[in-house]
Amino acid sequence: MTSTTLQTPAAATGVRTMKQLINGEWAAASSGQTFDDINPYTGEVYARIPASGAADAKRAIEAAEKAFPAWAKVGARARQALFLKAADIVERRAEELVSIMAQETGASHAFGRFQVQWSVGLLRQAAGYPYLSGGEIVPSDTPGVFAMAIRRPLGVVAGISPWNGALALGLRTVVCPLACGNTVVLKPSEEAPICAGLVIGEILHEAGFPPGVVNVITHAPSEVGPISDQLFESRSVRAYNFTGSSATGSMLAARAGKHLKRIALELGGYNPMLVLHDADLEYSVDTAIFAAFFHQGQICMNTRKILVARPLFDDFLERFVARAKALKAGDPTNPATKIGPLINDDAVAKVKAGIAKAVAMGARIVAGGNADGRCFEPTVLVNVPANAPIYCEEVFGPVVLVEPFDDEQDAVQKANGSDYGLSASIMSRDAWRAITLGGQIQAGMVNVNGPTMGGEPQIPFGGVKDSGWARFGRWAIDIFSDLNLATVSEEKRKYPL
Repeated sequence: MTSTTLQTPAAATGVRTMKQLINGEWAAASSGQTFDDINPYTGEVYARIPASGAADAKRAIEAAEKAFPAWAKVGARARQALFLKAADIVERRAEELVSIMAQETGASHAFGRFQVQWSVGLLRQAAGYPYLSGGEIVPSDTPGVFAMAIRRPLGVVAGISPWNGALALGLRTVVCPLACGNTVVLKPSEEAPICAGLVIGEILHEAGFPPGVVNVITHAPSEVGPISDQLFESRSVRAYNFTGSSATGSMLAARAGKHLKRIALELGGYNPMLVLHDADLEYSVDTAIFAAFFHQGQICMNTRKILVARPLFDDFLERFVARAKALKAGDPTNPATKIGPLINDDAVAKVKAGIAKAVAMGARIVAGGNADGRCFEPTVLVNVPANAPIYCEEVFGPVVLVEPFDDEQDAVQKANGSDYGLSASIMSRDAWRAITLGGQIQAGMVNVNGPTMGGEPQIPFGGVKDSGWARFGRWAIDIFSDLNLATVSEEKRKYPL
């Protein structure tokens, strides 16, 4: 079943039935099955989504493969125009997109607006990417030989996008592959199939990307297997772009490696903030509150551990706890709400379990620790033993550890005491000293006098260790294109045989 629209009219209940994008047409799952997309705040059904399987994934891959030769030949100016038009569409639909993100993922108005702004910037910067992948002239030692290193698109790229920064990270999943001349099959998280996939397909479709260049397929919870098998076993799919958990990323990297395919990974983080003895205390508290609790602690860059120089520790903790207690989670559709709900009941249970285990091992809760439905109080823990899982593993919720340190090298060692290495923050009035100290921290990004969170479309975003590999934005051009050598011999060459 195909259609020219993304969704069918809402039923009397107000629940919309969505469609997926395959070969430029909006279609139901070939089985006709759907699944319920749940509003995390109300617990009500927000939309009904196609529950696709292997046949739908196969159709999407075939459509992308068929569209690839023509799309690869499209000139840089034409691709640029499409990205610029897509940016205008996002800007025009800003309030609608913010509303969708609030209802589907629990994003506050502030986080929704941030994602819209970031997405517009990403698309407008991506408009220049087609001009960056030209290659270079390589000197040859052979007389009369002219050598060129030329970048060429790979073919079909599969993107797997997360639910937590759904719109922004969903677009990040596809824009660089598209700008390089690849076609894409996007599989969004089942927790945010609209924000992280279907609405992205709609925006790019409206912008004029040709049929088959962008395809979006969705699946029901726990039913990713048949789609994953198609994406990873098909020889037509040449690379992958994944943002998500480190555990899943490790499995996907193994599957890609089995077939010698490339994969870009942006994974979890356990991000430390160091507050040095000369830091601006009030500003450090402001920064820590934002970095620890924005989007309910459901961002890979949220601060998970705050290490404070002992002379400042008591004062910092008192101010930080007071601010944390003042934050109230609530309805994300209300612009006044600062933080919303966790994504689902499993997320609430995981946060509760992490806190309970730490407390059983000797940790103390000084703020929060309770949930009202899926709204979890901002939680601050102290005296967390080093062998508690939460000491070095993220629980992906509004929970942060605060700990004093006496020696900066000890603080660095504690900051590095995790398998993750995404981002870090150092607060100090001596910026150059902080930069020097930051060079000892094992993280892909270190922010001096700023939060562990943050990111602009043009920065080389990414982590080290279990936080993944590769960088995104224009830095990903090398991943999503091949470097081919072409030579021209001006004269007949002489050979020894």
